[in-house]
Amino acid sequence: MAERSCLSFRNINEENASMSSLCSVASGSSFCACKFCGSKFLKTTSQCQIITVHTVTQFTPSPVISCTESVPQGANISQITVDTEHGQSQSSNQSTSSTVLRDVHISANLMEDFLELAKDNTEKDLETCGTLGAFLKNGTFYVTTLIIPKQECTSNSATNDEEVFSIQNEQSLFPVGWIHTHPSQKCFMSSVDLHTHYSCQVMIPEAFAVVMAPTDTSRSYGIFRLSDPGGMSVLKECQEQGFHPHKETTDGSPIYEHCSNVYTNSNLRFEIFDLR
Repeated sequence: MAERSCLSFRNINEENASMSSLCSVASGSSFCACKFCGSKFLKTTSQCQIITVHTVTQFTPSPVISCTESVPQGANISQITVDTEHGQSQSSNQSTSSTVLRDVHISANLMEDFLELAKDNTEKDLETCGTLGAFLKNGTFYVTTLIIPKQECTSNSATNDEEVFSIQNEQSLFPVGWIHTHPSQKCFMSSVDLHTHYSCQVMIPEAFAVVMAPTDTSRSYGIFRLSDPGGMSVLKECQEQGFHPHKETTDGSPIYEHCSNVYTNSNLRFEIFDLR
């Protein structure tokens, strides 16, 4: 079966948006036009794979690999807000972490685009998950890549990790977190989510989990991490699988908390690989 992909760049600013595209194919029998970008490509039996890149106005070097070295003047950077529901940290400036965490920047547009790509599953009450890759610049992580792997529509269901690792390795990305939907549930971390996230945070202390809950009227999304050392110790010792209760932490901290070191950056460039 022939394979192809369509790479679509979007240049975003306050006044206008332009789109250009680069399509590549391995083989095929006839030409057709991409409905997203109008580019010609060989017609195959596979669907057009869209990789969307939100960029700042500069394009040097390649917009796929180039990212802002510092925050552009006028960029909107906001700390993730926190409420006290579900027993998480009491303030966005409070953390149980015993180590100093590096700041992480992520685009709100990335989260919105992920929710749109997950729409079909969400309408069927099925979860969708993706992994987040970042580069480290001057002590700050910038999330530049969202990878949606082939999956079975659960929060820990990737079926082809090799493809994800390949993209991360090719672009020298740190696996700083993951994102998934709760189609009809509240915005919280389930016991299964906590075990999934433990494997991320044990490698990178700044790793975080984004929960998108479109039907939660009080909180549409949350950005969480395991408390450290409290929650990390509980998950390290837990051998249970599936949905189950966890014991309390020895220091009285919640098992997980809202991230105080994650910021939304309106000018942050990113790309999305939908491998489904």
